[in-house]
Amino acid sequence: MFERQAQWGRGPGGSRGEPPPADDAHAWINGALPDDWFTGSPEVVVDRDEILIVGTLAAPRVDEGASDAERAAAEQGRISAFREETRERRIRLAQQLEHRYRRKVAWGVVAGGTRELFTTHSAPVMTRLRQPERQVLDTLIDAGVARSRSEALAWCVRLVGEHADQWLSDLRSAMGAVDELRRRGPDIAV
Repeated sequence: MFERQAQWGRGPGGSRGEPPPADDAHAWINGALPDDWFTGSPEVVVDRDEILIVGTLAAPRVDEGASDAERAAAEQGRISAFREETRERRIRLAQQLEHRYRRKVAWGVVAGGTRELFTTHSAPVMTRLRQPERQVLDTLIDAGVARSRSEALAWCVRLVGEHADQWLSDLRSAMGAVDELRRRGPDIAV
């Protein structure tokens, strides 16, 4: 256990290291979740800062011929009930996951056509931007798209993410292949 803590704890340089690997997080979560929470295995997304768990709830019963507004209200009711009824157990599971993987845990659910995330983590990111990049952010602020440079930068990242999904997916796959090659490589003691 001490070795795992040394990987992510503050070292001699005072900076925070990488958190431990979370390759088995999806399996661990599937084993820990109550069987009656979701209709199947939840979506689990892991990055350096957060583990996001999104499960699908059983669709709420609505009368035949119900309007879209009634359907949406039923889905919101299902989500609200799940959130309240499972709060204590979700907190305990999140604490266990945070201890094991050294990442914040966020939850979300899908009910019918409604997807809602709750308890998500916002990680601060420091960057240096030159004047042309700052001008882009300031234009978004002046146009009312964002209230601050931070919000404008987040908007830009979301926009790129929406329009570059395939490229980002290919890049993540390539990085996974590199990680696998590293893992299979010789173990060289320094």
